[in-house]
Amino acid sequence: METTGRIILVPTPIGNLGDITLRAVEVLKSADRIACEDTRRTAPLLAHLGISGKTLVSLHEHNEARRAPELAEAARNGETIALVTDAGMPGVSDPGYRVVQACIESGTPLEVLPGPSAVITALIGSGFPCHAFRFGGFLPVKSGKRKSALEAVLSSDETGIFFESPHRLVSTLEMLAEIDPAARVCVARELSKKFETYHRGTAAEILAHFQAHPPKGEIVLLVHAA
Repeated sequence: METTGRIILVPTPIGNLGDITLRAVEVLKSADRIACEDTRRTAPLLAHLGISGKTLVSLHEHNEARRAPELAEAARNGETIALVTDAGMPGVSDPGYRVVQACIESGTPLEVLPGPSAVITALIGSGFPCHAFRFGGFLPVKSGKRKSALEAVLSSDETGIFFESPHRLVSTLEMLAEIDPAARVCVARELSKKFETYHRGTAAEILAHFQAHPPKGEIVLLVHAA
């Protein structure tokens, strides 16, 4: 049976609402319903874009495994479903992976729109080599696994990119300075927002800065061997 239904992954701004693409707006306007990581975060974005009357359904880490096949089936039955997360590209440390897998396994039409990504934005802004990089998602909470992740990327020729909590950043920088005080480090904060900052230097230098100035906001940590 032919169908015009499909699931479309729609990246949303990582901070500045002006970064939404024209194509993303058009998809959100025309979708039959929108699957959201958090409807409370998506509703203000839709209001900002002048989009109203849309059916919003939640899709988060606790229900994605159950909801993914339901959404795929609805798309095969003719619905156009837009999938968004709170910010950036769905599937990158956010819900979306299981929906993509459900679409592939069931032959459901799937589209992925290009758009904002904190990972790529931070990589380019860091000034570190971009030809080979490794994105490790959120650094592990346990210190042993966190140290192993940092050691692995510092022993490679790749730029390592991680999300990190501001509450753990100093302890992570202490770990980096212990492994290699001369390692190149960049802390990208609040990307695309009013108080966006990039702090670049050696592990020892960046540690000293944030020991004196406790970090706040959303952080991308980038590291490269000295």
